[in-house]
Amino acid sequence: MKAASSFKGRVPKLTRFLFPFSGIFRDACYALVGSFLLTYAMTTGVLSTTPETYQTQYGIITIAMMIALVWDGINDPIMGFLIEKFHFKAGKFKPWILIGAIGNTIAVILMFCLRLEGVGDGWAFVVCMIIFYFLWDMFFTMNDVGYWSMLPALASDDEERNALTSKVNLCAAIGQVVMTASCFLLPTMFASGGGASSGTVYMIIAIAASVLFLISQTCIFFFCQEKERDPEQEKISEKTHFLDLFKVVGRNKQLLWCVIAILLYTIGSGVLTGGIGLYYFYILYGYGSWQGGFAATVISLVYIVATVAAQSLFPIFMKKMSRKKVLAIFSIVALVGYLGFLLCCVPLFGDNPLAYNDPSAYTVAGEYFIEGIGNGLAWAFGGTMFLNYIFPLIFFFAQSVIYTLIIVMFQDSIDYQEWKYGEKKEAVSFAWRPLCVKVGSAILRGFQYLIFIIAGVGTYFNTVSNAEGLYNSNAITSADRNEMIYDSWVSIERNQIIIYGCITIGIIIVCMAAIWIMVHFCYKIDEPMKKQILEELEERHNRNALEASRTLDDPIEEVVIDHLNE
Repeated sequence: MKAASSFKGRVPKLTRFLFPFSGIFRDACYALVGSFLLTYAMTTGVLSTTPETYQTQYGIITIAMMIALVWDGINDPIMGFLIEKFHFKAGKFKPWILIGAIGNTIAVILMFCLRLEGVGDGWAFVVCMIIFYFLWDMFFTMNDVGYWSMLPALASDDEERNALTSKVNLCAAIGQVVMTASCFLLPTMFASGGGASSGTVYMIIAIAASVLFLISQTCIFFFCQEKERDPEQEKISEKTHFLDLFKVVGRNKQLLWCVIAILLYTIGSGVLTGGIGLYYFYILYGYGSWQGGFAATVISLVYIVATVAAQSLFPIFMKKMSRKKVLAIFSIVALVGYLGFLLCCVPLFGDNPLAYNDPSAYTVAGEYFIEGIGNGLAWAFGGTMFLNYIFPLIFFFAQSVIYTLIIVMFQDSIDYQEWKYGEKKEAVSFAWRPLCVKVGSAILRGFQYLIFIIAGVGTYFNTVSNAEGLYNSNAITSADRNEMIYDSWVSIERNQIIIYGCITIGIIIVCMAAIWIMVHFCYKIDEPMKKQILEELEERHNRNALEASRTLDDPIEEVVIDHLNE
């Protein structure tokens, strides 16, 4: 079966649907590894039961993940260089998307299926996990750079580009939320009921997510079309040199500001959605499906509602307001949401936060929400718990608008690059987006480790891991497991929760404020300039197409080309 051919003009309907839709499974698989691999290692009993060794192993894994992410971030531009220079008959981007998906599937399954419990006091697992993590990083980079580089190459028209970018971001958000909900609810849900262990549930989730990811990327390869490329740009791509990776951001300052903005956004938004913030609810309300896990899941659902609303309205905002006005308004909206969350959802004014519902009314010591989902729902939506969801609804909506705007500006900076310097090189340029995501994720892993130490909550998660390990080996019952975790949770002090919450919100506010300052004062491509760029590029492309197809014995065509050159 041959891959779909290229197209001219508007993006074909099937490509317009499949390309963003496949992002659901892409980002679900990425969220599993990026947000929950560390949780899996920390809480399913694969590490040492000795507190000192456990902390050492946790630290080594954290450092290894940071190194892997930084190294992979360096590899992203290299991958962009390879995609830019070496083209396949099946397309410029799609072969790399498929190759990366195949390797990703193998690496993820190995990471979650090879548990090695009891071998070498957890050290065997640590070694294998680090090896498989490096392999996953390498293959996901192939897929990620190919996927995101294909996006600006599909559409240049403002309306079509805004709509397609919104759909890509929306589908990515859906994938992240589905995985977040699955990993917060399912592992402890079955273990609490005396069924499958949390490690087994993670294994099933990993296999399902990886296979669906591979299927979705195979569909892109066979059924999506790449846009027919300008002949002149094709020649330029084939002459790409390694140093071009750095020249594009060195001379194109508009691209540089977008690169820095994405890095800051990854750090700021990832603090809450990438694990650190969601762990807060385990600390505040207890570990398990119907306690902190349930609250975190509701917030994840709020995230998808806010994202759907933001992506639906984004094209309207862009028609009604200038880019800088959109950025300013929603930066203020986000700040209101962050401050509201800090004041209402962190216990600054008493033993409990203003957003609170006493979990003890729905539990028996050692048996969290003993009747399951019914009590979980009653608790999660009782009292003033709704405040936990109102403020995230506000700042998730604003964040989604801001991120989509940054991605659109990123694509426009690539058009600007072709307009000003005669070289588009979208694969090299867009390779910096995943680089920022990887470096930002590495920084987040470091923040998580430091916050755990500063707030002093590492012992709590060590107890969770030990309880899960004992339950997995049938050494204790489900009730004993729950009681061990419960006793550790009630020993957490209020000042630890305040420290954890304040640092988390503080990081977000600093990052988002920095994005507004930088884009407002440094980014220069406004609406009139963008219109001028597109008009002039269209003239160039038409001229290049004629020059590529003309024959020496066709004087009429030469006259037309000479006229265009004038």
